[in-house]
Amino acid sequence: MNNLLTFLIHKQLHFTNFIRVAIFIVMAWIGGLKAYQYEADGIVPFVTNSPFMSFFYENASKGSYNIDGEYVQEYKLHKNPEGKMVQENINWHKLNNTYIFSYGLGTVIVIIGILNLLGIWFPKIGLWGGLLTFGMSIVTLTFLITTPEVYVPNLGGDMPTPHYGFPYLSGAGRLVLKDIIMMAAGLIIASDAAKKIKATE
Repeated sequence: MNNLLTFLIHKQLHFTNFIRVAIFIVMAWIGGLKAYQYEADGIVPFVTNSPFMSFFYENASKGSYNIDGEYVQEYKLHKNPEGKMVQENINWHKLNNTYIFSYGLGTVIVIIGILNLLGIWFPKIGLWGGLLTFGMSIVTLTFLITTPEVYVPNLGGDMPTPHYGFPYLSGAGRLVLKDIIMMAAGLIIASDAAKKIKATE
């Protein structure tokens, strides 16, 4: 047991750098996927309902009432299931600036990932990478408040179910909640970078 404790203590720096590599992999992969149609379509509910991002879209505030008198946001009528391409929906997304925004967001995410990776060798760059990771995670976690799709919807059926709404996270909600780990990781590597910067002063 003592050998394990000693190993973990002596390898702390390596583990911190592993966090940097892990963040880079996640950021580069997810950011890179923002260049593809299905991923760009997938973030529309988050962006549309976000008070911090909705202004990037042309149709964020548009919607109409259905035959049941319910107000339906326009983006819900133009959803492309993952792996399926409907040209009419793609045309709507082009007019909505869905793809242009996704390209820009993906570029920012990849850059943050690179800053984190460079922090292994350049603490001042890594400090910004960690802080930006922390900040980006805060914005992402606000989706738990602003995006209806992060909770299981009440779709009705033959039997009523109490398992919808808060706190029953949907697949999208479970994905968002994981960003709290990214938030903590960003602070850890920013703190490590700050310690290295101070040591060289």
